[in-house]
Amino acid sequence: MQAMRVLLLEDDANDEQLIAYELVRLTPHPQILRVTSESSFLAALQEFAPDVILSDHNLPAFDGRMALAKTRAILPDVPFILVTGTLNEETAVSYLKAGASDYILKDRLVRLGPAILEALERARERQALRRHERLLREIIDANPSLIFVKDWEGRFVLVNQATAEIYGTTVDGLVGKTDADFNPNAEEVAHFLRDDREVMASGHPKLISEEPVTNPHTAQTRWFQTTKLPLRLPGEDALTMLGVATEITERKRLEEQLLQSQKMEAVGQLAGGVAHDFNNILTAIVGYADLLAAEVGQNSQQREDIEEIRKAARRAAALTRQLLSFSRKQVLEPRIVDVNGVVLNLDKMLRSLMSENIELKTEFAEDLDAARVDPNQLEQVIMNLAINARDAMPDGGTLTIETANATLDEDYAAKHVAVIPGDYVMLAVTDTGCGMTEATKARIFEPFFTTKPAGRGTGLGLSTVYGIVKQSSGNIWLYSEPNKGTTFKIYLPAVDALPEDIGKAAPVEAGRHGSGTVLVVEDDEQLRRLTHRALAAQGYEVLEADRGRSALDIARRHKGPIDVLVTDLVMPDTNGPKLAETLRAARPGLRVLFMSGYPEGAIVHHGMLEPGVAYLAKPFTTEAITRKIREVLEA
Repeated sequence: MQAMRVLLLEDDANDEQLIAYELVRLTPHPQILRVTSESSFLAALQEFAPDVILSDHNLPAFDGRMALAKTRAILPDVPFILVTGTLNEETAVSYLKAGASDYILKDRLVRLGPAILEALERARERQALRRHERLLREIIDANPSLIFVKDWEGRFVLVNQATAEIYGTTVDGLVGKTDADFNPNAEEVAHFLRDDREVMASGHPKLISEEPVTNPHTAQTRWFQTTKLPLRLPGEDALTMLGVATEITERKRLEEQLLQSQKMEAVGQLAGGVAHDFNNILTAIVGYADLLAAEVGQNSQQREDIEEIRKAARRAAALTRQLLSFSRKQVLEPRIVDVNGVVLNLDKMLRSLMSENIELKTEFAEDLDAARVDPNQLEQVIMNLAINARDAMPDGGTLTIETANATLDEDYAAKHVAVIPGDYVMLAVTDTGCGMTEATKARIFEPFFTTKPAGRGTGLGLSTVYGIVKQSSGNIWLYSEPNKGTTFKIYLPAVDALPEDIGKAAPVEAGRHGSGTVLVVEDDEQLRRLTHRALAAQGYEVLEADRGRSALDIARRHKGPIDVLVTDLVMPDTNGPKLAETLRAARPGLRVLFMSGYPEGAIVHHGMLEPGVAYLAKPFTTEAITRKIREVLEA
């Protein structure tokens, strides 16, 4: 065991000997250094590094009070014991209040050894307690959760570093203050105090699942899940409140994204179902108008009336196509395309749509990857976004369309619902217009939602954009602030291939009569009769059935060949692909044409036509179905 180092401030050599005589009773014998002046005392504090300090009260130029003050400033943990000849009670108390460990009268030096040992033990306990306090402070400061203790008035009694940072201050700057001293949101402050007092008054803990905290400097709101518990501090009668808050801002944002996605999916299912049923009705309207037009001859007034019916049906059909696009049930014909080329092809049309006070800029990436997307649908996306941008800039501005390659990594995907990490082609459309509020942004992709005046829009433009992008396995994100403009960013999966020629094929020749036998399977009676009449008028022999079971029975009883099966995709007892597979087993050369207003995954894989499948979307004209039958027979 190392010998104790004792620093003795004493000007009387005789007293030194008496003190030394008592100290040698300790084992091992202490090492004693006597000093008599301030300078030698201060030097010994640094160089001798005493374990304990013994000091007389009265010295000529440097007394015990001054020595105690220097000791507490330089070596606050070292015990300081006053050893003096006489000392009144008032002076003794003043020394103890100033930090002295004990006092010993010189005529009772027998107490010196035990007093030193006791003082050293207390010092060790204080040091251990301080180490423990430092450890606890480091632990709570290292914790990313907010940890804080408040009293009944809402004053912070203890906080960790994370709590101080939320309020944009330091730990010392926050202790003793209240939320109201930092948080400008009076409603939040009142809410905090109400919850805090509820916990202290009831003595029961409380879990707050979502609680906002606003930074006073940035005005940024972050969200926390907070547990508040009653806490009684040592030596205190009144309860305080211990709070532990874990940040859930990112989780809340992802939950909002997921809820928005689920809402859009639900609305999409509804829209798709309405469009499917509506297309059956429209097909009958258009088809019977075609048949009526062929019968009225040259009666100009009747032909004008029929044409008005056709116009109205075409407008309704355009609305249903937009609904199908939003619900991701539209039939796409994807190609490997150069997105720069698609934008360039639209350049002249886009410029004609812009008013004179709007400048159109394009910024293309030179090494842009190819993307697999339906070029016609992509054109519709660009046009819709450009028109919305134009309408957002009635006083003029700048519309910028830019492209770039982008890699969305795991970190980005973790923060955005439905994103798959990988390489993408980015298409951005930016305006300098009026921007959007948070409330508008939350609903901007919903069908029929519009901020335009009545009669200025259907509210289907952006919902169509959303559906096309999602059905193309892409993602769309919106960035907008009021009076600061809007940016739509579209990410389409990149493909490692050369773009295809996206020139359109020549239309199939119309007006020729056909021959052969067609089996029409459609559960809607109006459409079934219409299709029968239209095909029979073109020279085809027509068999008809209202469901799959009837179709199989007719095919089994029909002795001659059946050249084409025209079937709805969805029927009460089966679906079109299953029916076609069954009939082809008995009639290997059978051609098939599917029709529907609501394509299913059996024919459309993620909204894309499978190779070799003939498809006719409802509503269709009589000319369209007869032309499609010829295409199927001649393919």
